[in-house]
Amino acid sequence: MGGTDGDHKKTPLLTSSSGSGSGFHPAESPIKRTGNMWTAVAHIITGVIGSGVLSLAWSLAQLGWIAGPVSMLLFAIVIFISTFLLCDSYRSPDPEYGPARNRSYLEAVHTNLGSRNAWVCGMVVMRAIQRSNCYHREGHDAACKYGDDSFILIFGAIQIVTSQIPNFHNIEWLSVLAAIMSLCYSFIGFGLGLAKTIGNGKIKGSIEGISASTSAAKFWLISQALGDIAFAYPFSLISIEIQDTLKSPPPESETMKAASSLAITITTLFYLFCGGFGYAAFGDDTPGNLLTGFGFYEPYWLVDFANACVVVHLVGGYQIFTQPLFGIVDRWSSQKFPNSGFINKDYTFKLPLLPAFRVNLFRLCFRTAYVGSTTGFAMIFPYFNQVLGVIGAMNFWPLAIYFPVNMYFVQRKIGAWTRPWMLLQIFTFVCLAITIFAFIGSVEGLITAKLS
Repeated sequence: MGGTDGDHKKTPLLTSSSGSGSGFHPAESPIKRTGNMWTAVAHIITGVIGSGVLSLAWSLAQLGWIAGPVSMLLFAIVIFISTFLLCDSYRSPDPEYGPARNRSYLEAVHTNLGSRNAWVCGMVVMRAIQRSNCYHREGHDAACKYGDDSFILIFGAIQIVTSQIPNFHNIEWLSVLAAIMSLCYSFIGFGLGLAKTIGNGKIKGSIEGISASTSAAKFWLISQALGDIAFAYPFSLISIEIQDTLKSPPPESETMKAASSLAITITTLFYLFCGGFGYAAFGDDTPGNLLTGFGFYEPYWLVDFANACVVVHLVGGYQIFTQPLFGIVDRWSSQKFPNSGFINKDYTFKLPLLPAFRVNLFRLCFRTAYVGSTTGFAMIFPYFNQVLGVIGAMNFWPLAIYFPVNMYFVQRKIGAWTRPWMLLQIFTFVCLAITIFAFIGSVEGLITAKLS
């Protein structure tokens, strides 16, 4: 795609527009991108630090005081490398000054690896969104099943309203609020763990972690723990969308790499502190969730406040992972039916004491139906998200490793059997082996849960 940079700065597809494009890059009008490193950090933290941070103490307890922290650091390095590779896939053909923007992960795969890989990626993305929403609600070791329909309905109603936010460019305030909430309950979990450790007068836990009745049982616990830690880090699915909100100069890839470095560092520190002090406080009795399990019940007001922070964060976390899907549907529909007023026309409403807001009929119908259907599935099929959680183990490698590495090969024109190619291929296969190991553990956990 040729033309100036302004020709490729794109507006939300839900504004009134006519005109068509081709491929994954429909023609759009320019918009002003205002994101910076700090808004990108807020987006990443909102997307990565779910309530699962409170369950990582359990994972640490399975691995012990050496393997647990080392595993967290190693997975942080893996995501650090993966993210840096992915940052170079936002613009094409040049990663810093290319005229064409890839506004989503799926567009980047289509541009660099072709339509066949894009279709495969699209199927994986759909499952990854469901898995991420499940983990954000229930924690990384949860079965993701539901017992109180009223809470599900309330959550669904809130998401129907927030899902009408036009696109990723308009949720900076929500990400900042959600990131603050995630830091609040993470600090509380860390503080309660530290206080209990001091109260115990000793650091509990051991080098080898929790003992199991058999070697096979220990093997499965380790695989599940590694899976929980591995799946607690990636944000590949939303990385390109976050990068698309950044202003330039400097190049978006430069800002995104700085934001990713800071966000991964903050995330790793919180994981180590919350997981470490949770394990130090409870040892072999470490619960699945420091706040809602058999962990902390006192002081009630502080625990209640932390859980309230979790709820607010979940609202933002849900949007962080569903807005990319909404964007894909909006762009495809606008390209397919460029002259449809139902799809492309916005209506402005003004209510007393409230700022004017825009409503798009297609956005209202599709997003309401999507949130309603996922809410209904959660109520009707209590193990629906549990199965998707297992499928999520399969999503880690393609989304966080395989596609970013291969797009980097195309962008940088790295030939086969060169030194960078061989190093990244080794990196890819090592991560694949770990993913398979964690996937097997997840399947065993699902079977065990079903039989029990």
